[in-house]
Amino acid sequence: MTITAVPLPSPTLRRARTQPDGEGSVQVRLDPDLKIGHAKVFAVYGKGGIGKSTTSSNLSVAFSKLGKRVLQIGCDPKHDSTFTLTKRLVPTVIDVLEQVDFHPEEVRTEDFVYTGYNGVLCIEAGGPPAGTGCGGYVVGQTVKLLKEHHLFDEADVVIFDVLGDVVCGGFAAPLQHAERALIVTANDFDSIFAMNRIVAAIQAKSRNYSVRIGGVIANRSAATEQIDRFNDRVGLKTMARFPDLDVIRRSRLKKSTLFEMDESPELTAVQEEYLRLAAALWAGTDPLVVEPLRDREIFDLLGFD
Repeated sequence: MTITAVPLPSPTLRRARTQPDGEGSVQVRLDPDLKIGHAKVFAVYGKGGIGKSTTSSNLSVAFSKLGKRVLQIGCDPKHDSTFTLTKRLVPTVIDVLEQVDFHPEEVRTEDFVYTGYNGVLCIEAGGPPAGTGCGGYVVGQTVKLLKEHHLFDEADVVIFDVLGDVVCGGFAAPLQHAERALIVTANDFDSIFAMNRIVAAIQAKSRNYSVRIGGVIANRSAATEQIDRFNDRVGLKTMARFPDLDVIRRSRLKKSTLFEMDESPELTAVQEEYLRLAAALWAGTDPLVVEPLRDREIFDLLGFD
């Protein structure tokens, strides 16, 4: 993996040709030989605090309930993506590599892979100390270790749960492996503003990689009129909706997925929505052709009555 700074080309050149990945900014270029294999790969993005880890973990369980072998990879320095699956904060890939002075040949599978609820395999990539490194390096090292230990060989589904709404070259690195990107949002301006930036990042990566946008997951949303308005404008569609239920908040506090909580009619409806979403993603979704808005256009669309 290399990090390369390249001067911005003129607007005319940008329109005239497809840019090599990383052109125009400091970007991370992962080893092109690091292919995950036959598994269906999803990258989950969204505004910080929107519920990506809760969504990712319950989606992983839903896939496992459908009989799929699932790997969930947390890509956040606070390493809590798999917290409800494993019931604890597991050591990160970077923690493990640091213990062996970054000699990956000394790392064993059990040092960084943990089995969570219903057999979901859990990995926390972690991250460098604040301001000192690149998230793309962490993703690259994690994928490399998983390849070396043949953990992708048996996986049916891989889910990358990615840090907040950071879409720099490093934290966009999972898009270089994913088949579909999913965006978690709420029915509010800030979440949709972040979603628009993520759409732009996915669009940029799609010029050089196979990743495409799969759709939107509306989270903590009793209504979706703002999401619907934005989706109609840019070409997105909502694949699933999860309301703002207290049982979802309590599941996190209890270190549990929603599939482990006491049954209730509202919980059953949420579980069924996750199972429906997993089945739809497994069956395959058509890639969406999306055109992100300029910042001013979002204000005009959503910012005023």
